[in-house]
Amino acid sequence: MKSINFAPIKTGQLEIIHHSENFPKDKETILTIGTFDGVHIGHQEIIQNLVRQAKKKGLCSVVFTFYPHPRMVLNQNSDLKLINTIEERAARLEKTGLDYLIIHPFDKEFSRLSALEFVRDILVGQLQVSKLIIGYDHHFGKNREGNIEQLKEYGHMFDFEVEEIPAQDIDEVSVSSTKIRRALEEGQIEKANQYLGHPYSLRGKVIKGNQIGKTLGFPTANIDLGTRFKQLPKAGAYLVSTIWEGKKYYGMLNIGFRPTINGKKQSIEVYLEGFDQDIYGELLSLDFHRFLREEVRFESLEKLQLQLQKDRNELIKFLR
Repeated sequence: MKSINFAPIKTGQLEIIHHSENFPKDKETILTIGTFDGVHIGHQEIIQNLVRQAKKKGLCSVVFTFYPHPRMVLNQNSDLKLINTIEERAARLEKTGLDYLIIHPFDKEFSRLSALEFVRDILVGQLQVSKLIIGYDHHFGKNREGNIEQLKEYGHMFDFEVEEIPAQDIDEVSVSSTKIRRALEEGQIEKANQYLGHPYSLRGKVIKGNQIGKTLGFPTANIDLGTRFKQLPKAGAYLVSTIWEGKKYYGMLNIGFRPTINGKKQSIEVYLEGFDQDIYGELLSLDFHRFLREEVRFESLEKLQLQLQKDRNELIKFLR
């Protein structure tokens, strides 16, 4: 299978491996499998349990995930949007204390592996699994043929333990990636952040725009996400923050089509208060804190400028 090229991911303890066959052969593991889109509070609970058990037993804690998302490969017409890009997901998983993140390439060839082949050749043969922690409704293998009962049978066969996360434990959290996506689509950033257990964020490269913000006294950085699969909040203005060279900056971000200047395609622009560095070509990560207002078409650039001043006043109030 082909390896995947990712944008650089700064990590500390977490080691990222881009194919299961590259995992060290001398490491015994406790692992879990999943997409973990959003790395929300439900995911965090599962992974913290995994990390605790691994430390107690002196084993490696591992999350096994896929890229691209299986639905994108098996259904070319899928309109699936993901809360995290793979780089954002890795950055979030690092904060859990996890030892390894395995990002396995998902393609048609991999999708044809039977449940037995997946367990025998990958989980046992390449990842030396000692214990597998898995959700109550997990299915795997060709045509999703594998289930928890089969996993337990394979556990006896290949000498590894299977721990099933009970339905009530997951339901108690009452959060899902679907609920988070819905909150984002409605502009309910604070609700999405509550479900996530951390601010919703996006990460992209700073590119040159048309410099209109600068002429209005609000110089903006234009963000190119580099993907069409990122779940964005609804169009409008938001209060955001970023950390650059160890310092935290707050600002206003706009997602939309810039109707005042007859924009033709969606753009993401951010104004950062007190920030004056040249960051063209750099990667910028932005955390979202509050929805400010809907995107509207103003009669003139002067009226847009007045609105931006009002938005900045809201930003100042927020900082106080």
